[in-house]
Amino acid sequence: MESSVFALIRAAITEDVGDGDVTSLYFIPENSRSRAEIVAREPGIVSGAEIAVTVFKEIDPGLEVEVCIPDGSPFERGSILMKAAGSTRSLLTAERTALNFLQRLSGVATQTQRYVEAVKPHPVQVWDTRKTTPGWRLIEKAAVKHGGGTNHRMGLYDHAMVKDNHLAANSDLKSLQAAIHKLRAERPGVRVQLEAATLQQVADFLTLNGVDMLLLDNMSTDQQREAVQLVNGRLWLEASGGITLDTIKGVAATGVNAISVGALTHSARALDLTLDLF
Repeated sequence: MESSVFALIRAAITEDVGDGDVTSLYFIPENSRSRAEIVAREPGIVSGAEIAVTVFKEIDPGLEVEVCIPDGSPFERGSILMKAAGSTRSLLTAERTALNFLQRLSGVATQTQRYVEAVKPHPVQVWDTRKTTPGWRLIEKAAVKHGGGTNHRMGLYDHAMVKDNHLAANSDLKSLQAAIHKLRAERPGVRVQLEAATLQQVADFLTLNGVDMLLLDNMSTDQQREAVQLVNGRLWLEASGGITLDTIKGVAATGVNAISVGALTHSARALDLTLDLF
């Protein structure tokens, strides 16, 4: 597990538990033992199971925890996702933090799976964005993969995306070409992508060397089809801008290579999961 993810788990536990779970400490006998099951109240795709296990183990290494349905797997309403056994106090202390991670991440995976299914049978990838919960990017992007989606850039450091605001500050083609050459020389592993809002920009950017892909920003499906014909396979094309479940199939049919959807992470609803104690 990445150290940053482990640090996030520890911070979440500290946020919730503080200097002690006063309810469990005072209202549950110290020697009480119980079993617990995390049960789905609706169908979905699992993500965050291993993180939930870590939460239980961080609260109490003596807890026995079993993942019944692993990350990336579908489940139905009534499915048991996870079982745990041990100190009743520990189970109750871990409950909310474990569920918070599992519900949120399973919601992202489930949302992603809906979009992935919606583009079929077109051979197009569904990409996530940087519109993630601060501090949760690694695990939310992992949830996208669990749902069948594809991770776009992880951050500002691994993929150069020259967007409208960058172009507002510097749109001269000669300057752009010089910047691309400099980036290629100094950071050869970084991909270069330019955002195009018009077909004229697409044509202009095709004159540049060293570009890996273009982002077609808020274009109509007719414009996207024209862009696909204009590029003719020379660059990867990503469509973006307000894509919904109702519109994504039409975008996929235009022939673009990828469709990015901020809603995979910024608008995913946490799934309805519960912990039952026995």
